[in-house]
Amino acid sequence: MKKDTAKRARAEKDLEDQAPGQAPDQCRQIAESGSVTTRVGGHTIHCLTIIGQIEGHYILPSQNKTTKYEHVIPQIVAVEEDPQIDGLLVLLNTVGGDVEAGLALAELVAGMKKPTVSLVLGGGHSIGVPLAVAAKRSFIAESASMTIHPVRMNGLVLGIPQTLEYFQRMQDRITNFVVQNSHISRERFTTLAMNTQELVMDVGTVLDGPDAVEEGLIDSLGSLSDAMDCLTGMIGQEKKKRNRPAQPRKRAK
Repeated sequence: MKKDTAKRARAEKDLEDQAPGQAPDQCRQIAESGSVTTRVGGHTIHCLTIIGQIEGHYILPSQNKTTKYEHVIPQIVAVEEDPQIDGLLVLLNTVGGDVEAGLALAELVAGMKKPTVSLVLGGGHSIGVPLAVAAKRSFIAESASMTIHPVRMNGLVLGIPQTLEYFQRMQDRITNFVVQNSHISRERFTTLAMNTQELVMDVGTVLDGPDAVEEGLIDSLGSLSDAMDCLTGMIGQEKKKRNRPAQPRKRAK
């Protein structure tokens, strides 16, 4: 416990030294959760980062850079329920990870009423694909890439028909979610996932930024400023819609 406290204190001190203009609360928020809530153009935006490997029901080795889904779920709920927060920006740089944990986070983001925008930086691989398309609007950096491949499992696997059926049902869940939240067809997504010609040691397809947009997986190429401009625009439209006076009902003649 003392080690964790000292480590957190050092992280906060490092952040304060690097960003002296930021409030101590912001520095603490970044150090503890890798997220920050900030004001942009009169709007309050929560920035959520999903990096490294998504950790689910099993704890990964300490040397792995991970995003713990039990830490992210409460953040997403808090953003949706907090009346002071206007929108959510999700920054993705992930190699994938636990399938069910990733799907749980993607479903939460997709189910939000508030404006949401995602931005893939570096890479959004494996279960990072559903996370990228879950937002109402998605961007990818031109130099970033995404990998689409079927569900795999390492470790002990029982070689019975039910195991193959379980894999197929899990793959169907991922495919259905991606197709419903992007502009790619089911047939094309399946073809890219089952490609055996591109990856030397694996099955699947790597798409760079322009290809991901061309395939309809991601909405637009863009940088952080593009994603922020889009999000603030969506928030502005949402506020106008909320503040629009109700039209008087016409009386029946």
